[in-house]
Formats: sequence, structure tokens, C-alpha cells
Amino acid sequence: MAEKIRWGVLATGGIAATFTTDLLTLPDAEVVAVGSRTPAGAQAFADRFGIPRAYGSWQELADDPEVDIVYVATPHNAHFAAAELCLRAGKHVLCEKPFTINLAETLTLIDLARERELFLMEAMWMRTNPAMRRMLEIVNEGQIGEIKSVHADFHIPGPFAPEHRMRDPKLGGGALLDLGVYPVTFAHAVLGMPDAVTSWAAMTPEGVDETTGMVFGYDYGAVAALTCGMTSVSPVNALVSGTTGHVELGPLFFRPDAIRLHRAGEQTQVIDVPYAGNGMGHEAVEAMRCLREGLTESPLVTWQDSIEVMTLLDRVRAQIGVSYPGEEHV
Repeated sequence: MAEKIRWGVLATGGIAATFTTDLLTLPDAEVVAVGSRTPAGAQAFADRFGIPRAYGSWQELADDPEVDIVYVATPHNAHFAAAELCLRAGKHVLCEKPFTINLAETLTLIDLARERELFLMEAMWMRTNPAMRRMLEIVNEGQIGEIKSVHADFHIPGPFAPEHRMRDPKLGGGALLDLGVYPVTFAHAVLGMPDAVTSWAAMTPEGVDETTGMVFGYDYGAVAALTCGMTSVSPVNALVSGTTGHVELGPLFFRPDAIRLHRAGEQTQVIDVPYAGNGMGHEAVEAMRCLREGLTESPLVTWQDSIEVMTLLDRVRAQIGVSYPGEEHV
């Protein structure tokens, strides 16, 4: 592998731009190509970021011999097709969250990466950021005792037009996969897989979830209360409560500037967490570390983590009645 790890970016939307902005600040990374569905879209993105090669198809990007790893930044419904294409072309892949539309697609991608001995990671940047990693250390060290509950919310106010991707079933729309994946991932990281899942949702006229609430129950006595939605303002906080204290992340718990540690009988401790840029570079750093060490999966965002989170998202969707065109029954 070259001294610098050479990246290709597949898709040219807002998340691709944010990621690329951070990627360009990393001294051991080089963005060498971008691929889009149209030559014009790819060229505009390449011009914006100084990327030497622009391709008007995904296949051309996947076939570029000078690309080591591809970052997939398409809408949810296209994650599977884009990541599969790149893996079959022999490329390592960092694929935006949610990994795919459903568990069946996730399992297929993981099986393909395992078969081809290629690196594959869901781009759940929250799992790689310094705040999340420090919070998990605090929890696992027992600093707040035995964990009894997790609360997390992620709402944005909208409004979104019916044709917007957030409301379009053909694009995997709805609050759950776009926003709810964060609270679900947060709870899973702290508590693991629940023994019971109960969900409720208010639906849009298009048939996707507008506001969703979830309660995860654990036989050992813990509970997670999680919400997401696209019609209201919320603090976007997360709280982990234990028998001797609690730890709070937020606002924007997936990228907080500080952790607040509250322990019984002590003053609140504020732990500052510095970020560079937009905070998305941490997942790129982790992916490149894994490539250099010859790993096919990251210990921070394991394949099993992605499988279990997608299993939970499938269970919630089955309960609230959200399905997508062309999708096998969940």
C-alpha cells in the first residue's frame, strides 16, 4: 500500500462534502478520485476539493487502480449497491450509516468482505469520536456503578417537503434510519442487545415514520428510552444512569464538546473533548489504521455491532409498519 492511503469518494452530497473536508486535513490521506451518477456532478465536486479524477459512474471509480478505499456517501437505499460494487472490484469500503436498508443487505456485504478479505466498516462516526470512546471507558470502569438506564433523543424540526429524501420511501426515508440510528447505536454501545423491544411511531402520508419512540428492556434490569423525529426541536442529548452517578453527553450527543460526569456526593466533572474540523476525520483515521494493520474490520465498529444495530432497526420497523419499495419482507 502507498505511503498515503488513497481515497475515492462515491457520491457528492452534503455528507460527502463534510467528510472530504475533514479527510483533506489528514496528512496520511489523499483523495484521488470521486464518482457520481453524472460526469458534471463528479467534476463539480472534484473542482471544489481539488480532486484529480472525476468519474461519471460508480463503476469507473471502483475500477480505478489507484484507489485503495472508497467512502460510500449515497442515500440509504443505495448503500448496498454501491458498497457491493466496490467490494467486487477489490476495494476496501467505508460505508455511511445506516449500513444498509435492512439486515439481509448488511449480512450480504459482510459475507462478501469476508470472502474477499477486504476491509469493510460502517461509517458510524459517533463510535470513533473521542467523547464516545471516553464515555464508554467511564462506564466500563464502573465510575457510575451498575448501569440502569440510557436516554437519548435526536429530533430535527424540518419541515421537509414530500419529495425530500427524509420523506421518500424510495430513498429509505423516515426518522428512524436517518436519525434514530444514533440513539439506537448509543444504547447498543452501552447496554448491548436488549431482551425486549417496544416501539411506536407517527407516520407521514408517504408511509415513513415522522416521530418514533423506542423502549429497550434488558433482563438484568436496565432500560433504554429512545426517540427520534423530524418535526420538533430537541436537545439531542444522551444520558447514561448508574447506581452511583450518571454521565451526560450533549447537546449533539454524537459530537459533544464535553462530557458531564455526575457522581453522588461530588461536584459535576466537565471533561472537555477536543475535535478537529467537523469531527468526521476520526472514522477515517480508524479505517486507515485498520488498513495498515491488515484488519478487515474495526474493533471500534465491528461487523457484529453493525449486524446487531441493523437487527434492532429491522425489529422497530416491523413494529411501526415501515417498509420500502422492492425490499424483501423484514
